[in-house]
Amino acid sequence: MLSALNEFDTWLFLALNGAWPALDTAMWWVSKPLFWTPLFVAMMWACKARFGPWRQRMVVALCIGLCVTATDVLSARVLKPNVARLRPSHEPSLVEEVHLVEERPGELYRGGKHGFVSSHAANHMGLAIFFGGLLGRSWGIGLCIWALLIGFSRIHLGVHYPGDVLGGFVLGWGIGILCLAMARRMIMTLENQKKYSHG
Repeated sequence: MLSALNEFDTWLFLALNGAWPALDTAMWWVSKPLFWTPLFVAMMWACKARFGPWRQRMVVALCIGLCVTATDVLSARVLKPNVARLRPSHEPSLVEEVHLVEERPGELYRGGKHGFVSSHAANHMGLAIFFGGLLGRSWGIGLCIWALLIGFSRIHLGVHYPGDVLGGFVLGWGIGILCLAMARRMIMTLENQKKYSHG
């Protein structure tokens, strides 16, 4: 069963990876967190407008930090070294088939050695679920599309199988839900305390 899944994952990767070479530059920048700085600022600004009291803002900031830290640590420091699945860009049997993009002239971007799960997918899906849950349906839909685009960029660049990305999405979704529930509970507690103090 595992072998069949791996074969399908490899087939799907080869079908998607570099299918549209004209997107190389766009996918390179999509994959860069710095490129999304304006969106991060917009998300923080929307939270600032949504949550006025400073204690609520502190709760949101704390839960954002927890979400990013948990997705990054679990994906990069726990799952990748323990599962030890080679990225397609490091897989000897695919060396002639993987479409890679130049990181700098004469040097191809390959990423680290291991790829399961994708930290990009986990981090961004976690943030999409968290911010989407706090800011509403429109934000949630837009941010999930954003996370899916970033996940696809990792396949296009040749550094993750679709299974790596899917695994990252599942991890990010779970952590995003937990952090969102924590934030909502803490904000509700603060609101109740405020009501009682004014009662």
